[in-house]
Amino acid sequence: MSGIPSPLDRLRAVCAPLPESVEGVSVHHPSFKVRGKSFVMYVDTRGPELWIKATAEDQSELVASAPDRFFKPPYLGPRGWVGMRLADADWTEVAELVTDGYRLAAPRRLVRELDAGGPAAGT
Repeated sequence: MSGIPSPLDRLRAVCAPLPESVEGVSVHHPSFKVRGKSFVMYVDTRGPELWIKATAEDQSELVASAPDRFFKPPYLGPRGWVGMRLADADWTEVAELVTDGYRLAAPRRLVRELDAGGPAAGT
């Protein structure tokens, strides 16, 4: 089992190419920020899950479409964030949702850099 990356290591790999993404700690949980704004938190209190910055509309759609995988997280849920349980996660989907959260938090210049495949994109 030692060769299998942990969910947190997989999240780090998803966040690493995002321009100016920085790992830190928010409310005792590993989190990733861009320019001081959080876009994803890794929470492992009831099993590994992510709390991802989202719009209220996206949160509603995801929770309605798959309530076994998505939920409204405490504290951040009223702000539109969506929770995602990582048991049997599709990491392509995780990457898409985390990137969408990044886009909501990042300044436009960094989103343009990401879209253009700038210095940090694709590494």
